[in-house]
Amino acid sequence: MKVVLKKSSKFLLLWVVGMLIAVQTFAQSLTVQGVVKDNTGEAVIGANVVVKGTTNGTITDFDGNFQLQAQKGDIIVVSFIGYQSQELPAAANMNVILKDDSEILDEVVVIGYGSVKKDDATGSVTAIKPDELSKGITTNAQDMLTGKVAGVSVISNDGTPGGGAQIRIRGGSSLNASNDPLIVIDGLAIDNEGIKGMSNGLSMVNPEDIETFTVLKDASATAIYGSRASNGVIIITTKKGKSGQAPKISYSGSVSVSTTQKRYDVLDGDEYRAYAQQIFGDNMPGTLGTANTDWQDQIFRTAVSTDHHVSINGGFKNLPYRVSLGYSDNNGIIKTSNFQRFTASVNLAPSFFDDHLKVNVNAKYMNGKNRYADSGAAIGGALSMDPTRPVYGDSDIFDVFGGFYQNYQATSGFSDPNWNYTANKNTPQNPLAALEQKDDRSNSNDFVGNIEVDYKFHFLPDLRLHASIGGEYAEGVQTTIYSPYSFANNYYGDTKRDVQYKYNLSYNIYAQYIKNINDHMIDIMAGGEEQHFHNNGYWTSQGWDSYANIAYNIKTAAENAYATRNTLVSYFGRLNYAWKNRYLFTFTMRWDASSRFAEDNRWGTFPSLALGWKLKEENFLKDVDFLSDLKLRLGWGITGQQDVDTDFGYMPLYVTSDNSALYPFGDTYYSSTRPSAYNTKLKWEQTTTYNAGLDFGFLNGRIAGNIDGYYRDTNDLLNQVKIPVGTNFNAQMYQNIGSLENYGVEFSINAKPIVTKDFMWDLTYNFTWNHNEITELTGGNDADYYVETGNSIAAGNNTKVQANKVGYPANSFYVYQQVYDENGKPIENTYVDRNGDGIINASDKYMYKKPAADFLMGLTSKMTYKAWDFSFSLRASLNNYVYYDFLVGKANSSSSGLFSNTAFSNITPESIELGFAGQGEYYMSDYFVRNASFLRCDNITLGYSFKDLLKSSSYKGIGGRIYATCQNPFIITKYPGLDPEVQSGIDSNPYPRALTFLLGVSLQF
Repeated sequence: MKVVLKKSSKFLLLWVVGMLIAVQTFAQSLTVQGVVKDNTGEAVIGANVVVKGTTNGTITDFDGNFQLQAQKGDIIVVSFIGYQSQELPAAANMNVILKDDSEILDEVVVIGYGSVKKDDATGSVTAIKPDELSKGITTNAQDMLTGKVAGVSVISNDGTPGGGAQIRIRGGSSLNASNDPLIVIDGLAIDNEGIKGMSNGLSMVNPEDIETFTVLKDASATAIYGSRASNGVIIITTKKGKSGQAPKISYSGSVSVSTTQKRYDVLDGDEYRAYAQQIFGDNMPGTLGTANTDWQDQIFRTAVSTDHHVSINGGFKNLPYRVSLGYSDNNGIIKTSNFQRFTASVNLAPSFFDDHLKVNVNAKYMNGKNRYADSGAAIGGALSMDPTRPVYGDSDIFDVFGGFYQNYQATSGFSDPNWNYTANKNTPQNPLAALEQKDDRSNSNDFVGNIEVDYKFHFLPDLRLHASIGGEYAEGVQTTIYSPYSFANNYYGDTKRDVQYKYNLSYNIYAQYIKNINDHMIDIMAGGEEQHFHNNGYWTSQGWDSYANIAYNIKTAAENAYATRNTLVSYFGRLNYAWKNRYLFTFTMRWDASSRFAEDNRWGTFPSLALGWKLKEENFLKDVDFLSDLKLRLGWGITGQQDVDTDFGYMPLYVTSDNSALYPFGDTYYSSTRPSAYNTKLKWEQTTTYNAGLDFGFLNGRIAGNIDGYYRDTNDLLNQVKIPVGTNFNAQMYQNIGSLENYGVEFSINAKPIVTKDFMWDLTYNFTWNHNEITELTGGNDADYYVETGNSIAAGNNTKVQANKVGYPANSFYVYQQVYDENGKPIENTYVDRNGDGIINASDKYMYKKPAADFLMGLTSKMTYKAWDFSFSLRASLNNYVYYDFLVGKANSSSSGLFSNTAFSNITPESIELGFAGQGEYYMSDYFVRNASFLRCDNITLGYSFKDLLKSSSYKGIGGRIYATCQNPFIITKYPGLDPEVQSGIDSNPYPRALTFLLGVSLQF
């Protein structure tokens, strides 16, 4: 029978079905209410509560409560930083307990010859992971530390591609010995000197391979490394695979564009002609050109660079592995400058016998190629060359310069009768020619590898034996070719080849016993180590007379070969003790012998002691809800220093003279030999450090930080000083000459002011104050005794304006006090008679300011909103002073400053306003010592993260992040020079730091 429904019946039927579906849906939907607490019963504030697989979620309130809508059968995911995530079936009422994430709260911090839980560390130790969101452009590993750690100063040498940096931890503790920290990579202490063509030892580590940095700052943490740890220790741990993990392929790459951020202000051609007319009038000493050349435009460029890195990591059942390759091609903003680096690394970590035997194999290789620009000649020429001259000459005279315009003079001193002109070397040179007519390249290879074996005894699992052997082999060749048309080596040219080889060996073994007995934890470690450092090489050079077809000024390898070595032998031990996981005690002892000292002074003893008190574990603080961590640390220790630039300063080394220093007997000339200066009494420089620190945390770790105060006293300073003529075989030699102290305060804090389901704001700030002062110089009892130091300045004859003196910071400026007129303008070569004897002489100089900053600050801000992230990093340096050497070199704006040695030289509007005429020692004035405090933005980054790209039923998809970074976007300072960040304190035409824009991507396949 056929049934026919009316329209109204159809509507009624649809309404009934809809209601049934709605009722069923309502029956499956529920309101989920609950509370989230930690395992101590405290409410977790701001925990994320999300329905798995959706964006439906909320966060807990101040009492840990939450409420959201879900469907029956849904899974609720509860997560918070520092806790293990929980996944639970949805229910009307939920009581969620988050357990501590042992990987975070029990995070292991790598220390000397072992590791310790971060919570149990008693020394001043900072462990950080590379900041993936706000790391900026990181060509070298030290770039990742800049502004990130309290007490650590990182100042790049300049803007040279692949250039190194000066790293200081809590100020410098030495005068002439090294102030560089010890670098340990995967358990192997490396040589900080680098190799020919590489800026430093860190260059061989690709930043993308780094898992963590651990910075040991006080002696209680560093003394276990003894002789090489007086300037702190930076421990780098590289990334590794995981057992049982399927292979994971990762790629990161970027392309960047760099340009000058700021240029020097000099006169252009029209301004120069007008000013010369004003100075000389009708008595012009030479003819000016008609060009209007911007010489800085000739040497600077917009540079494009690329970087690529790919890694594969995973693990078989008992064999984690990781392999990575990296390539960087970095073009500098000065023409011809380029740095290329290829890196490869392999890590294997097999385990045997149910993890009782663990092996860790690390191998790293780096090949670096540099094309160096002669930045000193190029920038110096660009700032001094007459702007009325063209880049290329317009007559046959300039054929001897390859067509470039140069200041020339007539000559008849060459074999070629047609080569009638040559460079006038007392005048400025064409800066573009300086770049293009000097081909300076280096090629370096560096291999570092080590094998660690760790055995946990079967019959006594608390006892383990650890052995390691490792080494480094590096070679570098630098070839410098000057064209015969060049300004510096006109006619003959020059080809120089500089070759360096080095290899280092290190092996250590130690035993460690760890036992927990009721409330007691005992950790005892003892071992020994031996390290060998070998360095040798040679250089050759010669010019060539192409007309006579003969070599010129030959320097042979036999004349210039060298070979040196040094050895360290060490024994060490450590005791860690904890009672009730509340009171901590650490004692270390190390004995070092250095081959750099005579037998009677060879051994040094370096003890340390540290105490820790976990105040949060005490009953009177256990129930304080807002306080999540509070620990007091106290430490004392002694570290040593022997890292000077000679391996045999305690004994005479006989040197054979070269062909320019022969002694005649009759008609025959003989080489002579003479010993170098030596000091049999050389001994260890020792630094004693006291440290007090407080670690704190609030609101379940959303706010965490620490504050440290320290005092460092260095005695028996190793310094190269002048000695009376005739008392030794040189005018200078190394002596232990005095003492200096550093004391200061460090503070760092991390906070997450806003944490919601979609948005998080993370802030990290650090602050350092350091005071440095020389307390004793034993080279003289005179109150006015000082030791000249620092780099030479542009004016004078090898003139220096820095000195070391008792009562003042190291490397302070030693200058005259300037006299000013009624308008506040400096009066040239007029100084204050500070001693009141009516005579202005060297006795009136005084110690004035210093290059090192009093205060350093770093701030990193990271914001994430869903898949987007935005971050920036700022750094501040306060009360650092710089000698304005650029102005000194241009200060003479009189006729002699414009024209000398038959050529014109450019000057600056600033020097014209100053009005100096080059009289007397005008350059020794404190007027040129300027406050170079600054606030620099290191980088600004915007990124977007994605996942499940190209996902299918058989492929999980690609995850990753794309980002854009602006590096070095701005700097706020009153310093008038190009850049206030000058590590030496003498600002003299450095390679500028670039403004860089970068686009990057990281992918996980």
